[in-house]
Amino acid sequence: MSRICQIRIDDSGLPAPTAEIEQERKVAMFDLLEDNSFTLVPRGGQTPPDGPFALTLAIRDRRLAITVADESGTLLTELLLSLSPFRQVVKDYYQICGSYFEAVKTMPPSQIEAIDMARRGIHNEGARILQERLEDKAELDIDTARRLFTLICVLHFGG
Repeated sequence: MSRICQIRIDDSGLPAPTAEIEQERKVAMFDLLEDNSFTLVPRGGQTPPDGPFALTLAIRDRRLAITVADESGTLLTELLLSLSPFRQVVKDYYQICGSYFEAVKTMPPSQIEAIDMARRGIHNEGARILQERLEDKAELDIDTARRLFTLICVLHFGG
């Protein structure tokens, strides 16, 4: 049961996201809960708790805070990550998403596809950075990392 069973975004105090960003958030959360792989890594010689896990993502003190609880809500650990490694890729992702949303309205399919390929490449880079930053804390597959990166972008947008 090494999986995420609940995901919550603590965006209190952040500006409301745009309609497009809110849609990305809903899709990422739905897809994440449908199919994911998340395991805590052993630390300090102790066996990590088994899932399923309930995650809460928040930005606190300019850091990404990932609170990991068990299914009943009992706190297991909190993973704190610097946002610095994500800043450029999040900025690039927002720029390419803006281009994509505009392209969908006016450009031919071949140009939309080219922009979408670039968007996926940047998204994969963000997922790779997340996997690296969590390397000694949690293991997650690339699809789970991609969906969590989308949610980090939503938080970063407001933060």
